[in-house]
Amino acid sequence: MLITTTVFLLLLGMIAGIALAIASRVFYVWEDPTVLEITDALPGANCGGCGYAGCSAAASAIAKGLAPCDMCVAGGFDVTQAIGEIMGQSVGEKEPELAMTTCNFGMNEADSIYSYNGASDCNAAVMLYGGSKLCPIGCIGLGSCVKVCQFGAVAIGDDMLPVFDPERCVACGACVEACPKDIISLTSATMRITSEYTSEECTAPCQRSCPTGIDIPGYIREVQNGNFEEGIRIIKEKCPLPLICGRICPAPCELSCRRNLVDDAVGINSLKRFLADYEMTTGKHVNPYKCIDSGHKTAVIGGGAEGLTAAYYLARLGHQPTIFEAKPKLGGILRYVISEDRIPQDVLDHEIEGILDMGVEARTSKTMGLDFTLGSLFDDGHDTIIMTTGGFDSRKILRPGGGIAAHVPNIFLMLDFLALESEGKPVAVGEHVVIVDSGKRALDVARSCRSLGAKKVSIVSNHGIDELPEELAERDTLSAEGIDVRSSTIIAALGGVSDNLTRAVFEECRPHDNEPVQSETIEVDTIIVASGRLPELVFTSVANEDQSDSDQKACSWQTVDIFRTLPRGGDNGVFSAPEKGRVSDSSAVVKSIMSGRRIVRGIQMCFSGEPITPVAHLAEETSDILNVTRVEHVDVSLRQRAPIRVAEAGSENNWGDAQAIPGLDEPASRLEAERCLACGLICYKKAM
Repeated sequence: MLITTTVFLLLLGMIAGIALAIASRVFYVWEDPTVLEITDALPGANCGGCGYAGCSAAASAIAKGLAPCDMCVAGGFDVTQAIGEIMGQSVGEKEPELAMTTCNFGMNEADSIYSYNGASDCNAAVMLYGGSKLCPIGCIGLGSCVKVCQFGAVAIGDDMLPVFDPERCVACGACVEACPKDIISLTSATMRITSEYTSEECTAPCQRSCPTGIDIPGYIREVQNGNFEEGIRIIKEKCPLPLICGRICPAPCELSCRRNLVDDAVGINSLKRFLADYEMTTGKHVNPYKCIDSGHKTAVIGGGAEGLTAAYYLARLGHQPTIFEAKPKLGGILRYVISEDRIPQDVLDHEIEGILDMGVEARTSKTMGLDFTLGSLFDDGHDTIIMTTGGFDSRKILRPGGGIAAHVPNIFLMLDFLALESEGKPVAVGEHVVIVDSGKRALDVARSCRSLGAKKVSIVSNHGIDELPEELAERDTLSAEGIDVRSSTIIAALGGVSDNLTRAVFEECRPHDNEPVQSETIEVDTIIVASGRLPELVFTSVANEDQSDSDQKACSWQTVDIFRTLPRGGDNGVFSAPEKGRVSDSSAVVKSIMSGRRIVRGIQMCFSGEPITPVAHLAEETSDILNVTRVEHVDVSLRQRAPIRVAEAGSENNWGDAQAIPGLDEPASRLEAERCLACGLICYKKAM
């Protein structure tokens, strides 16, 4: 009996063991050791701030390459570094981001269209006719953003608007996703530099009218609060020359100020000058955040307002800009054209010193075509070159001896080409010449090029064939002369080797956005442009696999599609004007500043590998944007003005000396800042 029991138990144990072995094989779940390591490295908060359901799910996504090493918003840099080591990836610094809102007036201050107390969530309130607020994009104030934040970084303030704690905000974006009005976004220094105002966000009329895009209500608020250095930082997010603009800006922002509907515009430009003068009197330069070194080395040709601006923002974004200026000092028109009674030299010098302090190198008395060329700059290690040399007007003043506008390889203004021809100095045009023009004169120039030895001349126009002069519409007749007319065509890119232009990319003007674009690369020797200036061309070095071994030292280059950042993507390819209808120098220095910053936006997109596109829904002067035509409950308040200085008889003082013309002092500036209505789209500060 004992033996039988023992055998039975042994058999039962064997059967159970076999069953467990089979079960373990059937129900076995393999765990990736990498996932386990990453899970151990994560803080285990399971907060969901990364967008995944807990740390295990996040670890799995990281291990599969579906999420970056820095996705954990609660762990900080140490956790990111540990995960990077597990994944075999290098980890570096990242530009800080912070959530922000563009709405300035909460439910207690803004106008409403009805009263409704049934909803306790923003999404629910928006489902009922978009919410009770009159402004269609105004903050509802019920705190949907607060509920989704896992870090206690958002609260609804007394004014019924979200308040973000920079110490707690980890830029996870949960509040951005939760906001049904899309008025919360993540912002960084790079975003603020490269952003533009759009018709879909809350902006004040003065902001939309500012040629440089400064957050005007923002810096006026800092003047009011006595935070002058912060006010300077806000200005320099979009304008690195506040001392200059404070003296010569035509101030279109003041024409748009809603105070004009009551009494007189806020002294926006006077307050800008006050802040800039304050910075200068402190003897230091207040500069905003600067990104870490990107390793990109950029040459900026031209040290005027546009070149200085481009170099400043390139430096702020972590790139390495060097300005090459033909004159002995930087400044361009600011120094050599505008009289010193408007811009004193020490004011200009202080402004330029602040730009150089950001890490901008300057080489003066260096002329392109004499001291350096496109090829030599690439040979020296510059991977990008920007042309900001100004137009025909500035050239005639800064270079009285004449010469072509800019020594860009084989690219001429038509005016230069005709002048050289009339002087008996014809241009060696090569075999294929491209003329960018839509007028009758293009045909005369084309025939001149044929007489100079060109085998083929192409006239390229972005106009349709029915919009061209009758002389250019006779394609068959002109073709027999070796002249090819390309209507509805732009030059989308240029390319070359060292100091020689070799090719151009012809692109068909897109008739409809959903149709594919047809493009063709053509061998080109010379390009002649019928405009008052060459646009802000940007060149970058490229690898050329077609080069022979003997030519490997010659650098190949091509243009960057900067024109695609312009409104509507540019209307004439690489030869598009920075502003609609602009064919000569900027109508104001402030517009050159805007152009310089917008160039940097395109370059930043190029460096980051993004497609270069225009700003969607860009707020322009012609944009149909919500506004008001009258204001109510606003008390009359006299504008603060600087004291008028009267020169005494026999005084040696020059009454027109801008250095001696005073601006507003601190008490007057703070009183003037109080007059600001802190406007939004339709909201503004009303008297209680």
